[in-house]
Amino acid sequence: MTRLAGKSALITGAARGIGRAFAEAYVREGARVAIADIEFDRAREAAVTLGDAAIAVEIDVSDQASIDRAVQDTIKAFGQIDILINNAAVFTAAPIVEISRADYDRVFDINVAGTLFTLQSVAWHMIERGQGGKIINMASQAGRRGEPLVAVYCASKAAVISLTQSAGLNLIRHGINVNAIAPGVVDGEHWDDVDAFFAKYEGKAPGQKKEEVGQAVPFGRMGVAKDLTGMAVFLASDEANYVVAQCYNVDGGQWMS
Repeated sequence: MTRLAGKSALITGAARGIGRAFAEAYVREGARVAIADIEFDRAREAAVTLGDAAIAVEIDVSDQASIDRAVQDTIKAFGQIDILINNAAVFTAAPIVEISRADYDRVFDINVAGTLFTLQSVAWHMIERGQGGKIINMASQAGRRGEPLVAVYCASKAAVISLTQSAGLNLIRHGINVNAIAPGVVDGEHWDDVDAFFAKYEGKAPGQKKEEVGQAVPFGRMGVAKDLTGMAVFLASDEANYVVAQCYNVDGGQWMS
């Protein structure tokens, strides 16, 4: 299928994991993709693997100059940006009384400000070009609820959901659809770090938390990156033209809204 033929996408945090799976799916659907990541060497490796339809761009979403440069590099390479996926994010966990201001600032700078100001930079381009576009923000089931050890990350993803709603309502008059995807627990190398947080604060053996959360998913297992690609393709396609300011759960049945 080529539902994204002729489209150009910028995907942040795309050198690995979910972002890379999105890039691979978009290329299969006929799009050109800019794999944007702070880990530039890994982004280049991913782009080489995907072939001529992909390029690597360096981005630090906590730095405005880096965001703007990545957007301009993508436009220079492809002539346009039709699709943005704000995927870059970091995770943290700690009891409320142990949360540090530095950790809070880092998470909100990347997960919230990074999402907002990358969206803003791309939206300016889409508005000036006058042909609309699709923007997809990566939220989380963590943004739907609080969790005892995950206050900062949960709050950051709740903010992403709220930003999606506000941006969606504001930008649709320009033909720009802004929506979000809220994954549940998704397996991948990042889960080594997540598991380590819970091993520290809950006294669990390495791997125990991961096994427990997988067993708790109604579908019967943790998600994997490719479980999210169908929604990412749909929201970027013309099939989603009438979808505005929504956040879709893709989580194996963990959350209903």
